[in-house]
Amino acid sequence: MGALDGKTAIVTGAGSGIGRAISLGFAAEGASVAIADIDAASADAVAKEIGDGALALTCDVADSAQVEAMVAATVERFGRVDILINNAGRARGGPVSRMSEEDWDSVFATNVRGTFLCSRAVLGKMIPQRSGVIVNTASGIGIRPRPYMAAYGASKAAVIHFTESLALEVARYGIRVNAFTPGVTDTPFWRA
Repeated sequence: MGALDGKTAIVTGAGSGIGRAISLGFAAEGASVAIADIDAASADAVAKEIGDGALALTCDVADSAQVEAMVAATVERFGRVDILINNAGRARGGPVSRMSEEDWDSVFATNVRGTFLCSRAVLGKMIPQRSGVIVNTASGIGIRPRPYMAAYGASKAAVIHFTESLALEVARYGIRVNAFTPGVTDTPFWRA
C-alpha cells in the first residue's frame, strides 16, 4: 500500500529529468499519473516505464486549449485530479543586450504562463473537491540572481510570487500550493 493510493497526479515536463523522476516516484507510491510533455515520444516512454497507471499526454503548457485538453483527458481516464506538478520549463541564457524578444517571451510563456494555465485548469476540479495539491518547480536563480540568466531567473521569481499568492487564495478550499527550488540538477534540460 502506497502513500498515494487512489490519488491522481498530472506532472508537466514529465518526459525527462526531474519530471520523470517525480512521475516514477508517484507511481511507485500508488498514484495514477498523467505524463505531460511537449515531446510526445518522451511522454510515451515514461508512461511505458510506469505501465497501466500512466497516461501519456502531449501538451504545450503555454497553450490554453492544450492545457484544458490535458486536464480533461486526465479526468476522463482517472476520474479526478488530486496533484499538479508544474514542472515544464524553458531557459534561454546570455546577455540581455543580445537576447531576442522571442527568447524572452518563450521563457515566460512556458515558465509563468504555463504555470498559471495549468493551475487555473486544475483548480476547476480541485475547488469542488475541496482538496488538492499544486507544486511549482521554481529555481534558486529565482531567489539569487545569476549573470546571463535574467529571463530564466525573472520567470522563476514570478513563479515563486505566483505560488505564494495562489496559496493564500485557495487555502480556504483545502488546496495547498507550494514551490521547490532545485539547484543544479544533471538533467537533459540543464545540459541543453
